[in-house]
Amino acid sequence: MDRRTFLQGTLAGAATLAIPHRAAAAEPDLAPVWTQIEKHHDEAVQRLQEWIKQPSIAAENRGVNEGCDLTMRFLREAGFNEVTKIPTDRQPGIFAKLDAGAPKTLGLYFMYDVKQADPAEWSSPPWAASLVEKPGLGTVVVGRGAVNQKGPESAFIAALHAMRAAGRKLPVNLVLVAEGEEEIGSPHFPQIVNRPEVMAALRPCMGIFMPSAEQELDGKVTMTLGAKGIVELELVSSGERWGRGPRRDIHSSNKARVDSPAWHLVEALATLVSPDGNDAAIEGFADTARPLSAVEKSMIATAAQRLDEAVAKKQMGVEHWVHDVNWQEALELLESRPTVNIEGLVGGYTGPGGKTILPHRAVAKIDMRLVPDMKASEALAALKAHLAKHGFGDIEVNMTGGYDPNSTPADAALIRAQTAVYKRNNIDPIVLPRSAGSWPGYVFTNEPLHLAAGHFGFGHGSGAHAPDEYYVIESKNEKVQGMDGAVRSFVEFLYEIASTS
Repeated sequence: MDRRTFLQGTLAGAATLAIPHRAAAAEPDLAPVWTQIEKHHDEAVQRLQEWIKQPSIAAENRGVNEGCDLTMRFLREAGFNEVTKIPTDRQPGIFAKLDAGAPKTLGLYFMYDVKQADPAEWSSPPWAASLVEKPGLGTVVVGRGAVNQKGPESAFIAALHAMRAAGRKLPVNLVLVAEGEEEIGSPHFPQIVNRPEVMAALRPCMGIFMPSAEQELDGKVTMTLGAKGIVELELVSSGERWGRGPRRDIHSSNKARVDSPAWHLVEALATLVSPDGNDAAIEGFADTARPLSAVEKSMIATAAQRLDEAVAKKQMGVEHWVHDVNWQEALELLESRPTVNIEGLVGGYTGPGGKTILPHRAVAKIDMRLVPDMKASEALAALKAHLAKHGFGDIEVNMTGGYDPNSTPADAALIRAQTAVYKRNNIDPIVLPRSAGSWPGYVFTNEPLHLAAGHFGFGHGSGAHAPDEYYVIESKNEKVQGMDGAVRSFVEFLYEIASTS
């Protein structure tokens, strides 16, 4: 169903994709807002395309300042009356406020950086922001950052434009913090949030939310009450640091008499996990990990009944779960298990054919996922102590980013408001204790703010961190909203927040 069909249908006939029920009933004058969403659809899409066309890659230090300035321009145009660039030790952040004179204040988290992209892997150039017809879905915009997170964030900005164009005052005040380093582990995000003026503005917020596209292809929505923490790092083995092996690449025939820093790294990596690679073996790493509660296990059991195991395996291209566990056990592991993962191994020659060298240096890119009660600083210390204990103290450990887990109670007003909007639109959300992925929500949920935090939004996209990332603009899938439907969901969410105690 595209946006025009939506607007032409009656409330009764539209069912799942209807104009938000509560807002339409409680605020009959919101009809002009829906009209403005339709009227400014092309403008909203063009804004998103402009955003995607600006690369902002923290890992490559590419276009980040320009991406920050562009984001600030979009916020000012959307009505934020204070928009300030916040310097950090690396990439800048943004602090913005929109004072609507409302009794309640809602916090917003934005990220304006994106992952790297290799154009050779894409069917449409990652920075072209092309509109493409995707069979079974409709028109999508393809580009790096399309769904993670510029598409949903653009939809939220479009909601503010539509309300202002319709002459409607926002029902809540907004406080926004944004960063340009989320994709490298948010190493300097605390420098933004911990500034006195930012902290003072965030304290009155009833919660923090991150705009997202939560619908799967079947229309289902999974809500998470938190996220795992993460430590991203590099382990570097070198002849220089080790004192054995070469200090520069040498001919491989010398392996008969010279130690190999690459094999030294492989041996070190093998001590970090069980022989099958599936269980962390770092002493003290998971000692504080909180086990699943009975309530959390019940959530997972319910989710296992509603989520399709075959679809999950197909999406990931896998045939087995670790240890050949069943579907419910696999979900429990996903929610509760701390992990040690190799993201990449780099050493020596990696081009076409062979090159007979003994490399002097090898690097492993590692991420460690953390569950509640674990801390990033403690996990890093445990790793360093483990390497030293096992004879690998010479290996450099360079943490590049990371943070603690975050959790929000299921009965928090923010979560209740999200749930109410979904259910009013005939979506019964699946609820899980946390996301197995990570975002730096800990700065909001932990000391000293103790705010609720979560993700919300209708719409669909896929391919985050992968080639051909996309976000749905015009949906032909009756179970999934396009961009206008996502914009409407944010309008309804703001009114729901205003009325939730």
